[in-house]
Amino acid sequence: MGISFGSINTGLPPNIVEQLMEAERVPIKSMEKQKEKSEAKLKLVEDFQTKIGDIRKGLTELANTRGFSDIKLITGDPNVINGTVDPNGYQAGNWNVEVVELAKKAAAVTNGFADKDKTQIGVGYFRFKTPEGSKDVYVKDGNNTLEGAANAINMAKVGVRASVINDRKDPDYPYKLVLSSDGVGSDKSVEYPRIYMLDGDQDIYFDEEMEARNGKVKVDGFEFEISDNVLKDVIPGVTLELKSANPGKSVNISIKEDMEVVSGKIKTFVDGMNGVLGFIQQQNKLDKNTDTSKTLGGDSLVRSVESRLRSLIQSPQIGVKGPITMLNQLGIQYNRSGLLDFDQKKFNAVLNSNPEAVQAFFVGDGFATGFVSSVKREINNLLNPAFGPITNRSKGLKQKVDQFDQRIANKEAQLVKKEEILRNKFARLEETMSKIKSQGSQVGAMAQGLIASAGGGGGGR
Repeated sequence: MGISFGSINTGLPPNIVEQLMEAERVPIKSMEKQKEKSEAKLKLVEDFQTKIGDIRKGLTELANTRGFSDIKLITGDPNVINGTVDPNGYQAGNWNVEVVELAKKAAAVTNGFADKDKTQIGVGYFRFKTPEGSKDVYVKDGNNTLEGAANAINMAKVGVRASVINDRKDPDYPYKLVLSSDGVGSDKSVEYPRIYMLDGDQDIYFDEEMEARNGKVKVDGFEFEISDNVLKDVIPGVTLELKSANPGKSVNISIKEDMEVVSGKIKTFVDGMNGVLGFIQQQNKLDKNTDTSKTLGGDSLVRSVESRLRSLIQSPQIGVKGPITMLNQLGIQYNRSGLLDFDQKKFNAVLNSNPEAVQAFFVGDGFATGFVSSVKREINNLLNPAFGPITNRSKGLKQKVDQFDQRIANKEAQLVKKEEILRNKFARLEETMSKIKSQGSQVGAMAQGLIASAGGGGGGR
C-alpha cells in the first residue's frame, strides 16, 4: 500500500492511522466474502428444502377422501336441481328426479301504508301460534311503525321473518309488512298472527295469507311428499337442492368419479417433482461465469437427492395389488431434458378402464405399500429434523455463518483497541517531535546570538 508523506512534525501522512487500519481489515473482508458464499449456499439449501416439501403437499391431495377418488354430481338442469356428494357415503349411479311441486313456506302480507317509518300502527302485540305454543310480540309507543314492528318480530325469534316491501301497485299506499316462516313444509307451519293494536293512525290487518305446504318429487317414477327443498335421504350420500318446480320433466342426476380432479392431482404431483428436478439441473449447469463456491453444483447432497428421486420414479412398487406397478404405465416418465412428462390422455384412459388398479398403485395399504407412501417416506427421511441430510446441511451452513459472524465481531473488537493504541502512539510521537523541533529552534537561536556577539566584539578591537 502506498503511503504519501505530509508536512506535519513527524513527516508522516495525516491519515496514517486510517491507512494502517485499512490494511488490518483485509482479513475481515476476506471472512465477509466467505460468509457471503455460505449464506448463498444456505439460501439455496432452504429453497431446495421448500421445493421438496411441496411434493409432499401434492401427495396429500392424491390420497384424500375415499382413497384416491373424487366424486362429482352431474345434474341435467342445475336451474331445477343441484346438489353435493358426501364422499364417504355415496353410491355411483344415475337417477331421474322430477320436481312436481316445491315445498312452500307460510307467508302473509298486510294492507298498504303511505310510509314505513312515520305512520303509527298503534300500540299492542302480534300473537303467533307456533309448534311450541302461542308467542306474543309487543309493539310499543315510539317504535310502532311498519319498520318498528318488523324489527320487533325479527328480534323475538318466533320462527318468522319480517320485512317491509314497496309494492308499486298502489302508489299512494305502497309499503306493506311481509311475514314468512323460517322453514318450508307443513312441519314448519306457523299460523299467522292475530293483531291487537290500539290508537293507530291507520288500521293494520293481513290482506293476503298463504299456508305452508309440503312439496312433491318423483324419483325414478315414484312420487314422494317432501317437507323441505333440501333433500338428504332420496339418493344415498347425496344432498339435493331443489331450485324450482318443473312438473312433467325429469332431471337426470349422475354420481360418478371426477376423473379431471384426480388427473389434476397427478399433475400437481408431477409439477412438484419437476420443481425439484429443475432446481437440481440449474445447480449443475456450468459455464465460464459460474461460481461453484456459491452454488450447489456437483454437491453430494444434490446428487444424493436426485438419485433417490430417480429410483422412486423408475422402480416398481412392491406389494401393491393389481397390474399397475410403475409410473410409466400411467403416462409418467422421464423425457430427454431430465424432467418428467405427464401424458394426461394415457392416464385418463387407464383410470377409466381400471380405476381400482390405479388406486391400488398410488394408495396401497396407506402405510407400507403404495407409491404415495413410498414417496412420503423418502421425503420424510430427506427432511427429518433430527437426521435428514437436507436439515443437516442447513444446520451446518447456519453454524458456519454464525461462526463467521463471531470471528468478524471479535476481529472488529480487536481492531477498535488497536486503533486506539495507534492513535495514542502517533499522538505521543507528534508531541515528541514537536518538542525536539522546538528545542532545535532554541539552540539555533542561541547559536546565532553567540555568533553575532562574537562578531561584534572583534570589530571593537
